[in-house]
Amino acid sequence: MQTPGTAPATGPDAPRTSPTVTDPQGDTPIVPDAAFDAALPPIVDDIDAPLEPVATPPATPAATATTTQAAQAPIVEGALPPPTAADPVLAQPLEPLGSFDTVPLQTVADTATGEDAPDIRYVVDVRGLDPLGLNDEFKSLSALNEGGGKADNATQISARAREDERLALRLMRSLGYYDGTAISTIENVPTEKNRIRAIVSATPGPLYTLGSITVTTQATTPPDLVRRELALKVGDPIEAARIQGAEANVSLKLPQQGYPFVKVGERDILLDEAVHKGDYTLPVDTGPRSSFGVLRTEGDPVFALDHLNVFPRFEAGQLYDNRLADDLREALVATALFSTVSVEPVRTGRVAPDGTEAVDLLVRQTKGPARSLSGSGGFGTGEGLKVEGAFTHRNLFSPEGALIATAIAGTQQRGASATFRRSNAGKRDRTVSLTAGVLYQSYDAFNAYTGTIAGRIAYDSTPIWQKKFTYAYGFELTGTAEEAYDFTRQERRRQTYGIFALPAQAVFDRSDSLLNPTKGYRLKLNLSPETSVSGGVRPYARTMVEATGYFPVSDRLVIAGRVRAGGIFGIDRDDLAPSRRYYGGGGGSVRGYGFQRLGPVEPLNALTPDEDGNVDLADLRPVGGRSINEFAIEARYRFGDFGIVPFLDAGNAYEGSFPTGKDLRYGAGIGGRIYTNFGPLRVDVATPLNPREGDGKVALYISIGQAF
Repeated sequence: MQTPGTAPATGPDAPRTSPTVTDPQGDTPIVPDAAFDAALPPIVDDIDAPLEPVATPPATPAATATTTQAAQAPIVEGALPPPTAADPVLAQPLEPLGSFDTVPLQTVADTATGEDAPDIRYVVDVRGLDPLGLNDEFKSLSALNEGGGKADNATQISARAREDERLALRLMRSLGYYDGTAISTIENVPTEKNRIRAIVSATPGPLYTLGSITVTTQATTPPDLVRRELALKVGDPIEAARIQGAEANVSLKLPQQGYPFVKVGERDILLDEAVHKGDYTLPVDTGPRSSFGVLRTEGDPVFALDHLNVFPRFEAGQLYDNRLADDLREALVATALFSTVSVEPVRTGRVAPDGTEAVDLLVRQTKGPARSLSGSGGFGTGEGLKVEGAFTHRNLFSPEGALIATAIAGTQQRGASATFRRSNAGKRDRTVSLTAGVLYQSYDAFNAYTGTIAGRIAYDSTPIWQKKFTYAYGFELTGTAEEAYDFTRQERRRQTYGIFALPAQAVFDRSDSLLNPTKGYRLKLNLSPETSVSGGVRPYARTMVEATGYFPVSDRLVIAGRVRAGGIFGIDRDDLAPSRRYYGGGGGSVRGYGFQRLGPVEPLNALTPDEDGNVDLADLRPVGGRSINEFAIEARYRFGDFGIVPFLDAGNAYEGSFPTGKDLRYGAGIGGRIYTNFGPLRVDVATPLNPREGDGKVALYISIGQAF
């Protein structure tokens, strides 16, 4: 027993002096009740009485001996670790408070009454999003960035930062990081007054992937159609763009394969946080498998049903494909006769023999303006300035019977014409036209007054349907009075020609654009059997073969090349009307030389000497030839809506019927392009590389469209 007020004995030899302890596990109390009650101080009724002093009990001999032994007991080695040396850093005195940044963030309350609150400038620091490729998207949507680095007070910055926290979470979840966290902090920039740094820190956490994919839908043909077009597989990240794109693909592809009324329901994704996977379920209502029925119409009667049925590129009973329905709508829009036009599938309930439901197409028409004015212009060295304007009534003779009145004014040509044109004449994209016109031309090669009546039937490419093969054929009846050099009489004289021609053209086109091709190639063949009447009947044939190619080097650079050759057979050059001969040079031929300046020229004796007896070879006029060859190569470099085009051209015209390839003339230059929705505007500057005496040093060409 330990006596109250006495320290316990310690050490291995401490005596055990508790006479009352007989059985530690028994019921014998350690302190008898009588001894405990005797040790308690007396209880008095006066609660304000002072406490009695605690008496120190006299030390017993045993306790004294024990204490002495404990004080003299030796220290056992290893019982306690030795005291460690004091940390010198902890021993240093504390830094004064003045050395700490105690400036609070700026608030409106910090501004004196009557003063305008100063703008607070801040910088944004985004952390954790760059490895996910989200930095650019975050910056484009960030409330902090939208503020432009300026705020009225720190509270406003904090609000923007909290909004950006939520933005960071949304962006991470859009990639499948559903356990991601984001936190924002703002702090002063110590070196700059009224400058704050806003920090948005994102932690993506684990990536969630698709654990299962379930599609609930009706039976389809083929059976796995919906699942095949849902471009998802187990293990794919649960990425918003990926999921939405796959669902959009179902909405896009099924109407192309006979299901025009497909409806994609609301997806359900059940996430499992333990394994970071999601179970994906998508309901799809495909509607009936359908085939094309007939056309219906309502609204303004621009076209009746008989003409509307010219436009479809499908047959009744063919499996429904919404691309063909869209093509029908685009073809109607291309007529430019509608204010609005729509094409919608309508269920009929009629079941075809193959089990599909017939679907009619409802064409809603709203009439638009039928009249228009248009114009174009250009300039070329040797060709002069030319401006052309046209008035068109596209539906004067319904359906699609247009009347086109055209006028040309220029420094070297003037004229007018009227054209009747029937578009989609009995067949889509087939055009029948009849033209009558008069034209005056004055060039170095010839001077001509011409009247023409011509008819043409053409099956052409259009911007909405660029065809691989197109053709045209027709007739031309021309009367022309032309002044040119007559080699028989050794002088220039005017002669009248009557010409009847049957021109035809075939084009094989594998390029990617009509107006601005960047890849592919084109092959073109022109053949025109003709008869010239001038003191006799002389039949002959004009031919021309042309090939162009387009080779993309990069997204910005395209190499374009052209080869062209032509010949006229069955007639002597001097019996051929000068306007029907071949000439080289100009913006659509060999640039660097004037318009029609290349080829044979009149003899020197045709020149009139000046007062000193000298002749200027630049006054020699071209007389044209029966054959021609041309080569061209361009490097079309585009940046945005502008482009630069260095080029090299070569070619010449020859007296014989076959081009010899000898005496080629070369021109080189550079051009600028401005790209518009109707084609590029072209400005080319060129110079001849091996000019003849009298050829100019610089030639300029301005027009619409590429050179080839």
